[in-house]
Amino acid sequence: MEFPQQQKPAGDGKIVYPPGVKEITDKISNDEVVKRLKMVVKTYMDMDQDSEEEKQQYLGLALHLASEFFLRNPNKDVRLLVACCLADIFRIYAPEAPYTSHDKLKDIFLFITRQLKGLEDTKSPQFNRYFYLLENLAWVKSYNICFELEDCNEIFIQLFKTLFSVINNSHNQKVQMHMMDLMSSIIMEGDGVTQELLDTILINLIPAHKNLNKQAYDLAKTLLKRTVQTIETCIANFFNQVLVMGKSSVSDLSEHVFDLIQELFAIDPMLLTSVMPQLEFKLKSNDGEERLAVVRLLAKLFGAKDSELASQNRPLWQCFLGRFNDIHVPVRLECVKFASHCLMNHPDLARDLTEYLKVRSHDPEEAIRHDVIVTIINAGKKDLNLVNDQLLGFVRERTLDKRWRVRKEAMMGLAQLYKKYCLHHEAGKESAVKISWIKDKLLHIYYQNSIDDKLLVEKIFAQYMVPHSLDTEEKMKCLYYLYACLDTNAVKALNEMWKCQNMLRGLVKELLDLHKLPVSEANNNAMFGKLMNIAKNLPDAGKAQDFMKKFNQVLGEDEKLRVQLEMLISPTCSCKQAEICVREITRKLTFPKQPTNPFLEMVKFLLERIAPVHIDSEAISALVKLLNKSIEGTADDDEEGVTPDTAIRSGLELLKVLSFTHPTAFHSAETYESLLQCLKMEDDKVAEAAIQIFRNTGQKIETELQQIRSTLIPILHQKAKRGTPHQAKQAVHCIHAIFNNKEVQLAQIFEVQAIKLLVRWLLGMKNNQSKSANSTLRLLSAMLVSEGDLTEQKKISKSDMSRLRLAAGGAIMKLAQEPCYHDIITPEQFQLCGLVINDECYQVRQIFAQKLHLALVKLLLPLEYLAVFALCAKDPVKERRAHARQCLLKNISVRREYIKQNPLAQEKLVSLLPEYVVPYMIHLLAHDPDFTKPHEYEQLKDIKECLWFMLEVLMTKNENNSHAFLRKMVENIKQTKDAQCPDDAKANEKLYIVCDVALFVIANKSTACHLESPKDPVLPSKFFLIQDKISEITPHHSLPPFMQPKPAPVLGAVNKPLTVPGRRIFTKTTTASDTASNTSTNSSPLSSSSINKNRLSHCTHSLIHTQRKQCFRQLRDFYMSCSNSNAGTESSESRAQENNENPVIKNDEGKKVSSDRTARCRPEAA
Repeated sequence: MEFPQQQKPAGDGKIVYPPGVKEITDKISNDEVVKRLKMVVKTYMDMDQDSEEEKQQYLGLALHLASEFFLRNPNKDVRLLVACCLADIFRIYAPEAPYTSHDKLKDIFLFITRQLKGLEDTKSPQFNRYFYLLENLAWVKSYNICFELEDCNEIFIQLFKTLFSVINNSHNQKVQMHMMDLMSSIIMEGDGVTQELLDTILINLIPAHKNLNKQAYDLAKTLLKRTVQTIETCIANFFNQVLVMGKSSVSDLSEHVFDLIQELFAIDPMLLTSVMPQLEFKLKSNDGEERLAVVRLLAKLFGAKDSELASQNRPLWQCFLGRFNDIHVPVRLECVKFASHCLMNHPDLARDLTEYLKVRSHDPEEAIRHDVIVTIINAGKKDLNLVNDQLLGFVRERTLDKRWRVRKEAMMGLAQLYKKYCLHHEAGKESAVKISWIKDKLLHIYYQNSIDDKLLVEKIFAQYMVPHSLDTEEKMKCLYYLYACLDTNAVKALNEMWKCQNMLRGLVKELLDLHKLPVSEANNNAMFGKLMNIAKNLPDAGKAQDFMKKFNQVLGEDEKLRVQLEMLISPTCSCKQAEICVREITRKLTFPKQPTNPFLEMVKFLLERIAPVHIDSEAISALVKLLNKSIEGTADDDEEGVTPDTAIRSGLELLKVLSFTHPTAFHSAETYESLLQCLKMEDDKVAEAAIQIFRNTGQKIETELQQIRSTLIPILHQKAKRGTPHQAKQAVHCIHAIFNNKEVQLAQIFEVQAIKLLVRWLLGMKNNQSKSANSTLRLLSAMLVSEGDLTEQKKISKSDMSRLRLAAGGAIMKLAQEPCYHDIITPEQFQLCGLVINDECYQVRQIFAQKLHLALVKLLLPLEYLAVFALCAKDPVKERRAHARQCLLKNISVRREYIKQNPLAQEKLVSLLPEYVVPYMIHLLAHDPDFTKPHEYEQLKDIKECLWFMLEVLMTKNENNSHAFLRKMVENIKQTKDAQCPDDAKANEKLYIVCDVALFVIANKSTACHLESPKDPVLPSKFFLIQDKISEITPHHSLPPFMQPKPAPVLGAVNKPLTVPGRRIFTKTTTASDTASNTSTNSSPLSSSSINKNRLSHCTHSLIHTQRKQCFRQLRDFYMSCSNSNAGTESSESRAQENNENPVIKNDEGKKVSSDRTARCRPEAA
């Protein structure tokens, strides 16, 4: 607008004052000036725009009030009154101001702006006048006059700064409204907003300023909302220059550009309509730090609760998702962190995020995989519906991550979800069913080798799955139904957990018992062994050993601490008492001045594992009550998601497991009465489990609970006579474990099998003075030769013959565990026992191999029995061969570990060192009934496979030059004769050929075998006759030409799958010399060639029948003499499963063929 010419006052320039107002000059005092100005203010307030006469009359006064005297007056009251007058003058003379000079107008508006600072103090007496001034300016829009001034921007900037600085929380809504009106009119009616003016608004959005003056932030936010249509262009221009053109100098706020974008988006997304495409450009920047800043910004924009940016700007959203695969690690990490807020605030975007989180869950960076888990778990804890099954699957996968930190986060996260939704049912049954797999998965982790994983599973079980803080009834209810819902593998893991904890309690008890003994070197060595075993069950074995030594030292010095620890591991310790003991032990080991105490943390790990926080007498009683309710049909089984039958069966299985680890907790009449009810149920599994519980826990029933005893005996008799085979077996075990007069009880049930009675009787005597062991061994050998049918009348079923063969083989193994009987077992009898592992019945092979493995792994059987596993190379079933190999690995590992941990074992290396199994293996293979033609290709191939089956495991590592030791051992064997038949040239030839094959296998396996052997091997004289004791020199036997490495591939492919079909059956031939083979320990041996049914003569048949009749008579007489004796008996071995009748293979003429390999070793279960 054009400014009019200066108006001249009426009356020749004389200033006209309102009536009663004297002239205002610098001659009068300030008080008088204020007094007169108040009257002038009153006059102008009463005037309106239509008073033309008054306007002309007081024009001179209006010009006079704008003079320097008033504008620069030091008195603030004077300045305030003058400002009020000037505001009214602009109102009255609008739209044409009486001031035409640009400089004068600038001075006036700057003067008025300065007076607005008085608005800050709302308690000032003059505040109403300041408010009147603001109201007048806002209503009239007086500052719009400044648009025509060249430097109007200076006035507006000063005005905005003043208003933003004075506003505070004491101002009412009217003050804020007038400020808003005043500023918005300037923005909306002007030609544009300069960068400087925009800065005065935006600076209030920066976090630092925002926190200093919240009211200024609110004012700026409201102003931007009101003027969005006008100011959006200016904002876009600002961000364009900074983001795209890189002109950071255009504004002091350039460094806060991302903070401003976030705030502006929160105020009104329309403010950034033109800015968002610029961010997409920035996301593709080559500068990783710049991409990171943009990702952080967009994460906040997309993740904001009410944000619709992802749906409104799909290109930007897709570009942002691409940053999940950014090469810069911090960028990927920031994207993963954003996903948590996005899942919680925008569930509809979960589908877009899932695929990218899947990729990041396999990120090479540990921190990113960790944060993926945190993201998913945090969203799940807020609302399980926010995370789909696929996202939970990512967490499930990470429980097996290679990094402990990631595995721990995944396991703990799943545990927290389980406790919230399955245990507390915070989201209903549907959510509980959705994550019902968590309990099984967490327990499956107990199968991992890492002790850290095992300890964390135990912690999770105690704190999240069955919280030990619950009261006993609630805790046991939780355990009862959890056990019923677990899958088979999870149940086994939980059982193993209790078993390991019980084992550790046993180690601690043994350590405390050693503290009670006098100090000695042997005692110290024993303590050291216990401490090492305990340390293996704690994290970080190296540190654990040091800390356990220190803990042992503290135990030795502090008797009260030992008492607390003994109380903690006592079978009678209650859960509450355990908590007190742990607290007391921890308090004694706490050092107040030490902020971190690794020693104490390690001891806490130990205490957590051995403390009975779940099971005590009260807990067992609560479990039994729950079982009774399930039996009676009054339990909440259906509500818990299990059927009553499942609850009863799993409840008894739970009690059975606990009866192994906490037998003392069961000793109460109430508990046993409930178990008696279970014995009477029709469910076979339930009754069997109840019998086992009685067997494990009922040692004091006979002496302390007579009523229970009188009720239990007839039930056990009935189960032994008419129950299932498993029930009968468990009933016998139970009687043997509980009652003192067990022989009488067992005699009332059934007639004990003679063969087992004989063996148990011999084991009880532990001497062979009466030569009874020789007769027993001859009987067992005859039973094996006759395939279980001693009478040869073919009246015994195949299944019963299988059981007898298994029992005979097992009996020889049992006797071999006693040194006095092992010495009289001849090589022939050893070979007969070993060949059971190639029996035609699958179950016989399986059970015999398992018994053999268990006896060997406990170091109960002599080393030569380990050689029997070499025959498993001929087993046609792949799983059996794999099982045999695992048994070999385990046994060899156990023996080597035993030698390392026991210095005294060095003196017994011949009986312990795994390499010493080779002579026994060579001798066993040389007398293999299938090895009849030493130069036949297929038979040599079988020998090679058997040798390789054992040597491959033995030669995995060349410890202490063991390969050369093996070579030397085999070479030494070639310098001996077969002690079993030293004068039999063919037998010696087979022995030397097996040695040659063994040497060839060793040479092909190892290049170090030709080095010098560290020790001279010792050969067993029972199997090999040393050359210097005989007059002749043993001739050298080399391999046949077709077994050489180049022309024939027999021994080349040592790693190919085994395809040996099976073993021929043993025939039943014997000789007159055989009948006396066990008369003494040096009796003449059975010849392996005599075990050929096709060559059995009539005389030999008669002799065998005579011998069997004698054995039967001896067996009968012995049984009658021992029926009333007090000899101890052992529990019956488990019966072999029923075998189907094996088909008989016939030749072309229709005759039975018994020597066919497939007739002896069948892959199918019989």
